[in-house]
Amino acid sequence: MSTLVFAVPTVNGAVCRHFGHCTEFTLIRVDEGRVIGKQSITPPPHEPGILPVWLAELGVTHVIAGGMGRRAQELFARAGIETVTGAGEGTPEELVEAYLTGSLVLGKNPCDH
Repeated sequence: MSTLVFAVPTVNGAVCRHFGHCTEFTLIRVDEGRVIGKQSITPPPHEPGILPVWLAELGVTHVIAGGMGRRAQELFARAGIETVTGAGEGTPEELVEAYLTGSLVLGKNPCDH
């Protein structure tokens, strides 16, 4: 397994229900199934289509979000980034760990438009 970089949209360290409304992204680096680094980064001002390109430039491979519209999911897919929506409670690290072990519980995507 190669290095993966997860981006979790957050507000005050908690998962934001809509990725486009977050105040930061928590980036979590994973190598060989282990978290090897964590960084919080402020996104550029939100404009349609900018976040997938910006996150791809940062090497992000996966986004775990509470909610995300279909158009944004398509743009992430074009950028080669896998999206997971419907994430609920938990720290970014807990969500990534649950994803890696196949135990991530997902709810409804509140932004499925």
